[in-house]
Amino acid sequence: MTDRTSGHRPDQAELEELASLLPFPAERDLPPGRHLHHKETLMNLIDKETDEAPAHQPATPRPHVPRFRRPALLLPAAGLALTTALLTTLTLTNQNATTSPPSAKSPSTDTRTGARTGTGTAPHDATLLLDRIATVAAKTAQRPVTASQFVYVRTLQTGNEGKFGGPLKLTKAAEREVWMSQKPGAVTDVGLIHEDGAYWPITVGVPDGEAPVGYPAGLNRPTYAWLASLPTAPDALLDRLSKEITRDQDARDTPTADRNRDQDAFDTIGELLRETVMPPRTAAALYQAAAKIPGVTEDPDAKDAAGRHGIGVARDNTRTGERTAWIFDPTTLAYLGERTYLTRDTTLGKKGALLHVSAVLERGVVNALREQPPTKTT
Repeated sequence: MTDRTSGHRPDQAELEELASLLPFPAERDLPPGRHLHHKETLMNLIDKETDEAPAHQPATPRPHVPRFRRPALLLPAAGLALTTALLTTLTLTNQNATTSPPSAKSPSTDTRTGARTGTGTAPHDATLLLDRIATVAAKTAQRPVTASQFVYVRTLQTGNEGKFGGPLKLTKAAEREVWMSQKPGAVTDVGLIHEDGAYWPITVGVPDGEAPVGYPAGLNRPTYAWLASLPTAPDALLDRLSKEITRDQDARDTPTADRNRDQDAFDTIGELLRETVMPPRTAAALYQAAAKIPGVTEDPDAKDAAGRHGIGVARDNTRTGERTAWIFDPTTLAYLGERTYLTRDTTLGKKGALLHVSAVLERGVVNALREQPPTKTT
């Protein structure tokens, strides 16, 4: 380190090195996605206790509830008898069947994208990586989706089971297909889910048998047209998402003390990437906006639920002890999936244990429910 009395002023590289040694600021949030994650853990516990009921006592029939992270008020038609406390949220938790932490590799750089594919050092800021991803996304060909069509996404993911509060027990990976309606305005028939060998309509439901009023396009039902309406300037986009998130959290009566703007923005962008087809300009803007979120770093070697290794864009939630990484192909920078694992020992498991992992196998646009795209794209 340079002596202060030498008259030498540290250059930018030295300043960045010093900054990288500082710890990230503590966070105080428990974002909406994790609230839903813990609710599903409770739901799984209830299901397990029902399944293990004594033979002399007939088990109460339970509805099948597909795991769906968003929207908050969407329910399959077969699941309307679920307890009122759980009627307001459905969760999609994507976990892998292994609990080993991400491996560390020697640093290397992809000659095509310049993305770091492995390192044994501290995580680096992801700004340059996100800029490259945004450039690729902006050049991706995508025909507009009409209001009469459906967005189709096929994923591979696992769930979790165990006692409420942990530790978690990961289940075997399984495929899931979803068809999402693109109709404008408030709709009650939002789409269809195919998983566990059955089809489950996604309809708007409310507790106590009240008449459904429909669900509008928006953060909880991100149609192609709604995504296209978002600002493409990163700062304006973050501001718009912040307002949408605040409105959503107010509707859920989320305490102000449990909110963190930066973590919420990262989680929300991640949710928008999972099961949508979006305009290239919107995708690029989301990645550019993510680059402006403090604490977003590279996760140099992340593996999705299909076993594909990629480079991750990650953020640590220091309040919950979790790191979530969006995974991208190290050569093409195409989105592969997402994973979340523990960065410290918690009641959910040991440090390095996976909490969820997913892989996008196919995206497309179709004209009818249960229809599959003619060609497979990822």
